[in-house]
Amino acid sequence: MMTFLFVLHGLCAVLLLGAITHQALSVWWPVKGGGNPTFMARFRAVKAANYVNAVIVLFIVTFALGAIVYPNYRIGARVFMENLRMSAAVGSFEVKEHLVSFALGLLPAYWYFWKDPAAKDQVRTRKIIVLLMAVFVWAGFLVGHVLNNIRGV
Repeated sequence: MMTFLFVLHGLCAVLLLGAITHQALSVWWPVKGGGNPTFMARFRAVKAANYVNAVIVLFIVTFALGAIVYPNYRIGARVFMENLRMSAAVGSFEVKEHLVSFALGLLPAYWYFWKDPAAKDQVRTRKIIVLLMAVFVWAGFLVGHVLNNIRGV
């Protein structure tokens, strides 16, 4: 059962990563002009506001699943890495915990500033919040992926 939850956590993390990446690129690197759009232009041409609810739900589900599998990691994988004196790997997970917690705390502000995407006075704030969320999600995903490759749960 724990393996299933761990895989589900990873799949939700990939979905969240895709949603926040689409949104961040569409906000920070918008498509200008017409012509024959490239793959990256079509990737960035999404409406950023359409991703808000998906990001929020996926973040909460991914966080909850991570909280469920967390004790298993702490007892199994972390002890294994500590015994091998892999302090950088253990420390990177500690940093991941903090970044994901920051992102969780940022989630209400993320929702608040995206509830009215037409508000022109909040464009810069939305851009910064999306960038922070994207950085936190990417960091969490990469650290989790590398640590899973070192020692899966």
